[in-house]
Amino acid sequence: MELTPRQALGLRMSSLLLRASPGGSGRATGVAEVVTWLGAMQAQDLASGLWSFGARLPGSTAADVTAALERREALRTWPMRGTIHFVPSRDARWMLELMSVRVLNGAARRREQLGLSERTTDEAMEVLGAALAGGGRLSRSQCLAVLADKGIDPSGQRGYHLLGYASQRGLLCIAPNIGNEQSFVLLDEWVPDPHRPERDEALGVIALRYFRGRGPTTRHDFAGWTGLTAADAKRGIAVAGDALARVTVDGSETYLDAALLYTAPPPADDDEILVLPGFDEYLLGYKDRSLMVADEHKAAIIPGGNGVFQSTVVRAGRVVATWRRTLTKSRVLITVQPLVPLHAGDRAKIEQAFEPYARFIERTLEARWP
Repeated sequence: MELTPRQALGLRMSSLLLRASPGGSGRATGVAEVVTWLGAMQAQDLASGLWSFGARLPGSTAADVTAALERREALRTWPMRGTIHFVPSRDARWMLELMSVRVLNGAARRREQLGLSERTTDEAMEVLGAALAGGGRLSRSQCLAVLADKGIDPSGQRGYHLLGYASQRGLLCIAPNIGNEQSFVLLDEWVPDPHRPERDEALGVIALRYFRGRGPTTRHDFAGWTGLTAADAKRGIAVAGDALARVTVDGSETYLDAALLYTAPPPADDDEILVLPGFDEYLLGYKDRSLMVADEHKAAIIPGGNGVFQSTVVRAGRVVATWRRTLTKSRVLITVQPLVPLHAGDRAKIEQAFEPYARFIERTLEARWP
């Protein structure tokens, strides 16, 4: 089947749960449902990650999402590409085992740069494990203090590397914040009943969730997102089997949830405005972002190409502006930077689209334009 880029974009927005959910059953109803549908969600920046849930759970607040995280509907860890993601809690261990291997294989060189020996790294794992055993929960700074007390220097990037390494190895995971800090717990204690699929099954599950939550898109995008080899990416698609449909978009072979293909998405609506965090799967879920972003706007969204994505305003699936926030105790000041011409009516609709975000963080909205 051949799809036009416009058709593909409409389907993709439904896959991402940014429109009515596939199958016509309405929007997702909770954190666990969202993260399981998408497989994993970028969470390097916590505030962005919380709003990624909020954008898919109309009427929710940041406090609601945090409460769901305390109920362990999802957790944060480093499952792939050396980057923090939200994952379904019971899936964290198999996802680490499947997708963090290549990052771990390259970690020895980074430890050498940081002056961390294998012996010191192993000692750090033992120290952290002992400090958190029995239901312990420590902030990041407390974890670093524990390491320092045992003679392990956490200065510079050493401590953060050790916490990430211990998480990638499946010892730790990130629990909800203590104050403004990450907190860490033992993964086996936080999730005592993990799913443990065989490797082939795990490849099929992650393939299905990736394409179900982002399709139509390519095998290359899938491999880039997971960090899997091309052979493993191909195998995952094969294991997923008939649950995925293969379609052509602009001459490229892509895959998507087979059920979605035969469920007509609502037509693209030029009045459909979304305000999304920079680190959202809408952009981070793909290597090729050309369906959503014009080439001339990429530099504004990723200034300097440094991997730090600006928050975006999306109209009918395409980025039309970036935005920044400034918080006070009771207000959120949103500064919008248009990337395309926007008349007064457009601006009014965009300001209206920010109201759910202001309610999500429980602030009064104030919008500014250049």
